Amino acid sequence: MDLRIFTEPQQGATYDTLLTVAKATEDLGFDAFFRSDHYLRMGSVDGLPGPTDAWITLAGLARETRRIRLGTLMTAGTFRLPGVLAIQVAQVDQMSGGRVELGLGAGWFEEEHKAYGIPFPKEKFARLEEQLEIVTGLWGTELGKTYDFHGTYYDLTDSPALPKPAQAKIPVLVGGYGATRTPRLAAKYADEFNIPFASVEDTERQFGRVRAAAEEAGRSGDDLIYSNALVVCVGRDEAEVARRAAAIGRQADELKLNGLAGSPAEVVDKIGRYAETGASRIYLQILDLDDLDHLELISSQVQSQLS
Repeated sequence: MDLRIFTEPQQGATYDTLLTVAKATEDLGFDAFFRSDHYLRMGSVDGLPGPTDAWITLAGLARETRRIRLGTLMTAGTFRLPGVLAIQVAQVDQMSGGRVELGLGAGWFEEEHKAYGIPFPKEKFARLEEQLEIVTGLWGTELGKTYDFHGTYYDLTDSPALPKPAQAKIPVLVGGYGATRTPRLAAKYADEFNIPFASVEDTERQFGRVRAAAEEAGRSGDDLIYSNALVVCVGRDEAEVARRAAAIGRQADELKLNGLAGSPAEVVDKIGRYAETGASRIYLQILDLDDLDHLELISSQVQSQLS
């Protein structure tokens, strides 16, 4: 089971804070550092000092880390034109020496679009499908040849399809709860399917849909990696769990029900239940980015039992 650190910087984090967490992620043996792609805080937090851009952040971290994978859960398709996104991600992949992964979603948080003057189209899912086609098509175009795409929302003519990533193929993540269109997109474009904040039962159901869609598309269901994103709150005793839960504005009992919370043994046991659904990777949502002792505890007493 791969454990990856997943952050939500829109809730309040500077680049320096993210760099500190990314370096701890690397030093403590976790597989990857991922971040959300949002420009507006959610809930009652103040979000200070304000948002950081996902791909600018990852470009910086690409030069400051050496081993960990870097990526997004999920880049909002509404934020960037697909041709520009392909350039940005390929460049960060080069800067990292080939350690980037792209999670790409339709975008959903209308308020942040209003706050920063970003168009919020109704037909987001159809746009996402064209974006996935374009981004992967640009990267996959043979060097020296050009790429054309003529769709409903985007039109590319004689694109040189440059730059190329450092990796032969940047892993693409698709995720979500949709029963039909989401599995179809994952089957067509994704190397990994991720379901966020889902129960074991909902995870098993959705993974089954994606496997079925992959088989229908002519792929083996085992071609994809299956992963979860879950909030994590681990403590050596109940008091420490309660303290960490309170620090992120949650209750320990609720986190045990809806996330990975409790003692290291409890968390390892619950991760095992997700593993039984076919998950081989967990993105641990870390909401208190100043609590580096939390990461150390997870590394020494949870990750050590899963490796």
